[in-house]
Amino acid sequence: MAAASAAMTALLRPSTSPHFLKPNKHRLSPRFPRLCSFSLPSSTPQNLSTTPQTTIEAQPKLAITNVVDILSERGLVDSMTSDDLRSVCSNPNSIPLKVYCGFDPTAESLQLGNLIGMVVLSWFRRCGHKTIAVIGGATGRVGDPSGKSLERPELNVETIEKNRAGIRALIYKILHRASVQVDLEMGCIKDEYLNPETNEYCSCFAMEDNFNWWKDITLMDFLGEVGRFARVGTMMAKDSVKKRLMSEGGISFTEFTYQLLQGYDFLHMFKNMGVNVQIGGSDQWGNITAGTELIRKILQVEGAYGLTFPLLLNNDGSKFGKSEGGAIWLSPAMMSPYKFYQYFLSVPNEDVVRFLKLLTFLDLKEIQELEETMRKPGYVLKSAQRRLAEEVTRFVHGAEGLVEAMKATEALKPEVFELV
Repeated sequence: MAAASAAMTALLRPSTSPHFLKPNKHRLSPRFPRLCSFSLPSSTPQNLSTTPQTTIEAQPKLAITNVVDILSERGLVDSMTSDDLRSVCSNPNSIPLKVYCGFDPTAESLQLGNLIGMVVLSWFRRCGHKTIAVIGGATGRVGDPSGKSLERPELNVETIEKNRAGIRALIYKILHRASVQVDLEMGCIKDEYLNPETNEYCSCFAMEDNFNWWKDITLMDFLGEVGRFARVGTMMAKDSVKKRLMSEGGISFTEFTYQLLQGYDFLHMFKNMGVNVQIGGSDQWGNITAGTELIRKILQVEGAYGLTFPLLLNNDGSKFGKSEGGAIWLSPAMMSPYKFYQYFLSVPNEDVVRFLKLLTFLDLKEIQELEETMRKPGYVLKSAQRRLAEEVTRFVHGAEGLVEAMKATEALKPEVFELV
């Protein structure tokens, strides 16, 4: 109650935010077109870089491929707010998109289910677009009701701060490593590195925290400038809300407003940073469309898109990323690269090809060849699973983590196919 009272007091303060929407000033900034074509500023996690470095700009030297077509072919598209997104990606005269995916700090590490969001961001980057990972330092204090039958436990400020730091470092490590590899292929110079002040490397990847713009927004500001554009009937029709309304515990007002908070994130970044695409799991559809609706109503412009990808499920419909020992964590501090690698070795044959398409960057022709090999006499048991484990472990833990996992696997035979 004390925390809630303090939060309400803060919300009722007069706003000092220079970024919040002002009455009758919803026009896009004159800088908006340039924001769409230049890099975002962002923050580097502390202690990750201390050497003076140089920021560089580079134009992609490779032809831009239609990322929506690639994602569709691999089964990574569940829904889109408009098929115009595919058309924009096909237009050689279009400027690169700016795409974001959000990650709430509900735990100290992300889980395997969060990995697909980073894979999709990486596909956008590989096709020449700019990507942003947004840490939900503010929205994580509320809790997303999507996919939950009960309200999330309230986290204290200390826990949220610890989770924010852990998730930020983890995402930075995974996506920055992937982005550097892509940028080298697109013409960046190997010996030119990140600027520690801007976290830019060939304008490829940025990180934001929505607490940075929420911390100065008051309740009265939000209700006056955003709440009046929200229709309660539309909010109640969202699947995440309907399911909770039908449950025994119902839904709290706090959780009910979550879709508006996430919607405002998209509005804020669209208006101030030129971000025009939000991606998320299929359970995020209601939150994503809340954002595109706010942009259309408040700014009265088009050009904001949403794309959802399927949730990671096993062939039997159960959630992929759980084991007898609990969740499959992405942080090496919570699950060693060896155990992570072992989990993928245990994937059933009926699931392995689908996960190769969803979670790796292997060419579809190569995946098809692996699938055909599985049906031939003399197929070496678990070869496809081993390739899946190698590719995903390399993406999450890097080459060093993969080497560590493979050495441990070799040393611990014959227990190589068990998660311990």
